[in-house]
Amino acid sequence: MNNIFLIGFMGSGKSAVCSRLHELTGMEVIEMDASIVDSEQMSINDIFASKGEEYFRDLETNLIKLISEESNKAVSCGGGAILRPANVEYMKKSGKIVLLSATPETIYERVKDSTNRPLLNGNMNIPYIAELMKKRQPRYEAAAEITIDVNGKTLDEICNEIIEKTRQ
Repeated sequence: MNNIFLIGFMGSGKSAVCSRLHELTGMEVIEMDASIVDSEQMSINDIFASKGEEYFRDLETNLIKLISEESNKAVSCGGGAILRPANVEYMKKSGKIVLLSATPETIYERVKDSTNRPLLNGNMNIPYIAELMKKRQPRYEAAAEITIDVNGKTLDEICNEIIEKTRQ
């Protein structure tokens, strides 16, 4: 099976969906942010603070390049992984890009107690989340080959929809 790259705003459910896809299909799960944290031996907050966003985005690109040389991976992409066109090209060459779409209210409910979201630190509110989502939405939509609305759905409903649509 080809790779499935899950994209979407932070809190859209990428990690949970990847875990469930693994259980349903046996696909290997790759959490991009966790892989970067492991390889750098520092948190994403610390990477942003000490080395900058550009450095972090380079790490993302290098990881996507490596993943695209393999198959049967369910990949939870960082929220900004699609900001670089090269990343999108690598993903499309080795699999399907699936956008998990959620409302700002759903995102807020999921991330409101989180402290490891550097782009939301100090701005944990629905209007800010909505504005950031609005800025990224055109990029998400341009990159996505499949879009799944996750609002009000169970993990199994989301995963079954992904499996069905990626096999078409």
